[in-house]
Amino acid sequence: MVSESVPAADRLPFHDPALPARKRIDDLLGRLTLDERIAMLHQYSPAVPRLGVAAFRTGSEALHGVAWLGVATVFPQAVGLGATWDEELVRRVAEATSVELRAFHYHRSPAIGSGANSLQAWAPVLNLLRDPRWGRNEEGYSEDPLHTARLGTAFCRGLTGDHHRFLRTAPVLKHFLAYNNEDDRCVTSSGVRPRVLQEYDLAAFRPVIASGAATGAMAAYNLVNGRPCHVTPLIETELRRWAEPTGHDLFVVSDAEAPSNLVDPEHYFDDHAESHAAALKAGIDSFTDHGEDSATPFRRLSEALDRGLIDEADVNRAVRRQLAIRFRLGEFDPGLDPYAAIGPEVIDCQEHRALALRAATESVVLLRNDGLLPLDSARTRRIAVVGPLAGVLCEDWYSGTLPYQVTVADGLAAVLGDRGGEVVVADGADRVALRSRTSGELLGKTAFDVSDWGDGVLTLRSAETGRYLSLKSADDSLAADQDQIKSWDVRETFRLVPADDSVLLQNVLTGRYAVVDPVDGRVSLSADAPESAERWERELLRDGTAEALAAAAAADVAVVVLGNQPLIDGRETEDRTGIALPAAQEALLRAVAGVRRDTALVVMSSYPYALDWADEHLPAVVWTSHGGQETGRAVAAVLLGETDPGGRLPQTWYRSDDELPHPLDYDIIKAGWTYQYHRAAPLYPFGHGLSYTDFAHRDLILSADTVTGNSAIDVSVTLTNTGARTGSEVVQLYVRALGTRYEAPRLRLADFRKVSLAPDESRVLTFRLSTDQLAHWDVATGAFTADPGAYEVLIARSADNVVLTAPLTVAGPAPAPRTAVGRRVLAVDFDDHDGVTIVDATRTTGDAVTPADPARPTTLRFSSVDLSGAVRVEAEIAWENGDPGERVEFWTDEGLLAEIPVPVTGGRYEWATASATLPAPLSGVHDLRVRMHGTFRLAAFRFSAAG
Repeated sequence: MVSESVPAADRLPFHDPALPARKRIDDLLGRLTLDERIAMLHQYSPAVPRLGVAAFRTGSEALHGVAWLGVATVFPQAVGLGATWDEELVRRVAEATSVELRAFHYHRSPAIGSGANSLQAWAPVLNLLRDPRWGRNEEGYSEDPLHTARLGTAFCRGLTGDHHRFLRTAPVLKHFLAYNNEDDRCVTSSGVRPRVLQEYDLAAFRPVIASGAATGAMAAYNLVNGRPCHVTPLIETELRRWAEPTGHDLFVVSDAEAPSNLVDPEHYFDDHAESHAAALKAGIDSFTDHGEDSATPFRRLSEALDRGLIDEADVNRAVRRQLAIRFRLGEFDPGLDPYAAIGPEVIDCQEHRALALRAATESVVLLRNDGLLPLDSARTRRIAVVGPLAGVLCEDWYSGTLPYQVTVADGLAAVLGDRGGEVVVADGADRVALRSRTSGELLGKTAFDVSDWGDGVLTLRSAETGRYLSLKSADDSLAADQDQIKSWDVRETFRLVPADDSVLLQNVLTGRYAVVDPVDGRVSLSADAPESAERWERELLRDGTAEALAAAAAADVAVVVLGNQPLIDGRETEDRTGIALPAAQEALLRAVAGVRRDTALVVMSSYPYALDWADEHLPAVVWTSHGGQETGRAVAAVLLGETDPGGRLPQTWYRSDDELPHPLDYDIIKAGWTYQYHRAAPLYPFGHGLSYTDFAHRDLILSADTVTGNSAIDVSVTLTNTGARTGSEVVQLYVRALGTRYEAPRLRLADFRKVSLAPDESRVLTFRLSTDQLAHWDVATGAFTADPGAYEVLIARSADNVVLTAPLTVAGPAPAPRTAVGRRVLAVDFDDHDGVTIVDATRTTGDAVTPADPARPTTLRFSSVDLSGAVRVEAEIAWENGDPGERVEFWTDEGLLAEIPVPVTGGRYEWATASATLPAPLSGVHDLRVRMHGTFRLAAFRFSAAG
């Protein structure tokens, strides 16, 4: 059978579905001209009419529902999906998303332009939530790699569907690799030593790709160890190697404008032809650059070909990967399309609305409860719902357009209204009038409700329409015309800057101030300095805090809904500076709690906050992400006890006085990031979440108490609901290594299971635990190994609430010392360090180290090194220029072994070997210290024996 859309006279072998896919791809590839193939390397791949090949665009955003294409079902943010700990639910959310994306593809694609809405889904995000200040925290699932990989695999399986031949959509994993900061993200380098790379950052991606569920990946904006991710060798040596057993290659795409960034602002290459060639050779198959302007990337890649920087085989390899995805998506077999019956009615259908409600409900986390929750609606007649998020829902940058909004106030009112109760809403915003001293007119001819999102950043909503005041880019004028804040350049944030007895209106985006034309009274944001700005008289029409206090005082219970607006203070391109609640929100919370003891805090946010005061003084604290269209119904169901709170935290919530590491310190081991290595007790630990019922864990049984390498045991535990109502528990299985030769995690998640039980119901849960899950990356051998010795298997309710422990022994020979004589030892394979920065050894491969502060020596520590017979040591050094006296020293506990003066090599990628003779032959095993003085780079060293 051949494609019915192709006339019989025009049928070519690539149209024949009976042929193997590889032969079809070979046939089509061979018919494309070289220029046509180069053009296909751009995100907007043009049509080839002479072959009947349609235009193709890589990428549709599908992080928590279809985004950027209009009204679609909006599910909880990814961090909220992470809080469900429910793989099957996450798979179903992705399935619904992919079905709606198919509907957009079939029925709502552009009539003109570069082709239909793409069926390549740019999701999920597997970047780990190492630092809660990350602006894109909402996009990741978890701070833990196993948890992230499990949910990521489930989401991918939902996107791809289960057809044996055709993909429903093609998931692309974002963003490879070690990407967890926004400030200067295109020029910052994530320093990731081998243990962190293998045990943490790669560990989130590896299982997803190895499962075959993912079809592609997107490179990240940042650099890793001094090398941009778009030219990292890890694309080939790790990503594609993991995919080989699946039988499908990965289609790797660039992030937007990242290929151009390689030259400007990164200055990693001298010109764009060179940079594009390097990216193509490193494994980038599609260049997301210059929007729909394919001509510029085409010109750069053609120049690279002409200059011999790439060859035709490089082009063919990338195009082949694109065509493979297109064949798997059914583009060339419309007559066999298993998804053709999907119609536009699936978009925001009742089934998907119900799923959105379930996902939002399961993502709600009960952080604290001192008996206030669940609220008894029969006794709670009036609830005051207070705060800036009481009566609104927000879209984020990667969400679709909300089809409807059920706010927290709406959700509570719907239930209480049916039971004779009522909800009173007070958002806490001051209502003000701003009157021009020049014209005497009110700004916008209306009053504004002013919300403070922290650091003096305000939004102003018209008291008449509820729409946000916004700066118009065409003429710098103002209009209150925005229902939602959702644009790349946020134009709806302002500051009211005090100026004597008046205020100045300043736009946050541009930094410019409002002025009033004295002739026609026109207001424009055009003054660069406050001296030229208009003075406004600020008249308080309504005291928002006073209104909130009156509502709370007259209610039985106050529910204060605080949190963030996802496009303000913590978003793509902008990290948070801290984790405190905005000062105005904290003040409102404390004021309300002062008049109403029964106050519950609901935090609706994309990231954690330090809630020390609330945890100490309030009877109940609840967290939800921005949970989509059904957020309010979900929160109400938990507050009123219609459902048991099933969410558990996917990341650590730190205390306010807990000094977090520097955002660019990616060494989770040495810096102390995440529950695995953080030393101070958190406010709310990873995995934390309370229930309205009680659970008992008992009978932790291991099928064996001793294992050897490359084996596995069964771990069983009995869970019982000992409470009076049905509830869910996430049983968390952790492992811990004891007495290790390396700095081991405090504990590490090895498995988990979410279980719902009726009162008095028990269930025996069995986990399979392999020695692979006990392994660490051994820098001495460059492989994962489970050292022989003592371990613990732990059953826990969170990372800080272990309920059962069992010992486990790994048997086997003791690890051999590290060999350094006659063997090249990579400098980056240290066991510990003081003050090192990891850098690129060359533009294409390898890592090196350099002192983080040239004024202070850097020390690398290598444990248990066998130096028997060593008489000489040599070091691989690159040094562009520096001060005389720069040197590298080799020490043991017995003292200085050797000192090597650093030669000038001519450049940071120009490597030379320098050496020194030891004063006497060495014997035995030593702890070796390598001390670097200066600005040079060290790639490796080697000891040699006599003869």
